[in-house]
Amino acid sequence: MASIWVLLSPWIPYFFSFIAFLLLLEQMSYIKKKRFLPGPTLVFPFLGNVIPLVTNPTKFWDLQSALAKSTGHGFSVNYIIGKFILYIHSTDLSHKVFANVRPDAFHLIGHPFGKKLFGEHNLIYMFGQEHKDLRRRIAPNFTPKALGTYTDIQQRIIIKYLKSWLDEASKSPNTPIPLRLLCRDMNLDTSQTVFVGPYLDGESRKRFNVDYNYFNVGLMKLPVDLPGFAFRNARLAVGRLIDALSVCVEQSLNKMKNEEEPTCLIDFWMQENLREINEAKNNGLQKPFQYTNKELGGYLFDFLFAAQDASTSALLWAIVLLDSHPQVLEKVRSEVAKFWSPESEEPLTVEMLREMKYLEAVAREIIRIRAPATMVPHIAGEEFRLTEDYVIPKGTIVFPSVFDSSFQGFPEPEKFDPDRFMEERQEERVYKKNFLAFGAGPHACVGQKYAINHLMLFIAMFTALIDFKRHKTDGCDDISYIPTIAPKDDCKVFLAHRCTR
Repeated sequence: MASIWVLLSPWIPYFFSFIAFLLLLEQMSYIKKKRFLPGPTLVFPFLGNVIPLVTNPTKFWDLQSALAKSTGHGFSVNYIIGKFILYIHSTDLSHKVFANVRPDAFHLIGHPFGKKLFGEHNLIYMFGQEHKDLRRRIAPNFTPKALGTYTDIQQRIIIKYLKSWLDEASKSPNTPIPLRLLCRDMNLDTSQTVFVGPYLDGESRKRFNVDYNYFNVGLMKLPVDLPGFAFRNARLAVGRLIDALSVCVEQSLNKMKNEEEPTCLIDFWMQENLREINEAKNNGLQKPFQYTNKELGGYLFDFLFAAQDASTSALLWAIVLLDSHPQVLEKVRSEVAKFWSPESEEPLTVEMLREMKYLEAVAREIIRIRAPATMVPHIAGEEFRLTEDYVIPKGTIVFPSVFDSSFQGFPEPEKFDPDRFMEERQEERVYKKNFLAFGAGPHACVGQKYAINHLMLFIAMFTALIDFKRHKTDGCDDISYIPTIAPKDDCKVFLAHRCTR
């Protein structure tokens, strides 16, 4: 052992000198990219500020937002595990990013380490004609007919879960119930049933739910891809989830070949794919496209990721905001009662939802004031001139803040005011560019109508069936990242069956 130390000891100064040189290069690279922008003067070696980000993401992003607003530039910078990041507060600059998603500009990544987590071939990462073609083929999944099919599924599941919550609350009426995980479970059940209907059996759903929880936990952890770490568990879980969804695709395709009636999203999708293929063959053309079941399973997972946690966030904030605005709650209940009551045997229809103008305004205002996914991360594939005096370096992770945009332009933006979305006020039209909760540009959310319908259905059923009161404690309504945003206390609420007579 001593002889090894004797051999190595002359090299130790060189080793530490090399490490010091690397640290110096890292700081110089960061300072060169930062230039005059607000952000840390120096950064912690290698890790940057990842520890504050993981331990207290709310404080981290609030600070980035405050720094971005502290000057007229509209953006700020930081450094995370070797990645230079740029946070955008300005709505106009966020639109500039959304409008330039292409190979030589910005790449949508969904998560700072998304490609490792989601895999390379993914709807999120597509560009150009391939992306346009896929979105065109996805469009029939959200026609009025398809949305009507989903609406029936959604409300049946929502009512089932609401009744189970009431049963649980009745056992301890003086104990508040935290709703975050309950809403998450309800949404996972809804998403699975709407997207792949009968193709996931009971045992498959149990395994699916376990794997989705691995994925959810890994989203908020350090990106350490080693055995035993949450990120590795999440990455492996994604592979299993996609495999399970691929089996559903194959089963749906066989069903649609038999010209059966679609009962879920994947059925509508396969029906349209078969129609396009048959039309091409009838016209003497070669098959126009070919997606493998694995690819389609991956795209379905993208849908699940987009719908699941964002919807959970929206439902929780709906409860919080309606509880604190009783006059809005009363107007919602009055409008819903014109179309549906808990005693009704007829379900709400898509046509009825479109008639509920105030309920839709409430849903949109909830999403505006508490945008579930607060940021939409992109990576700069090449250098990009963002402003006259700043060029974003290649490889920078860029975070346009749709949350910050929601508080720009709108009169009294901090006020919860659903009337701003009513036709008389027309704020949605005048300040449309600031309503970025569903994104913008070529990657704007294709399932916006589905998401709004889901929130409207939940509010309608929840307010009609349940009397509720928030369990108020200091800071209970503060924002917590999970990774979408939720009330800090997991939305603890007292629930009781509502008597309407």
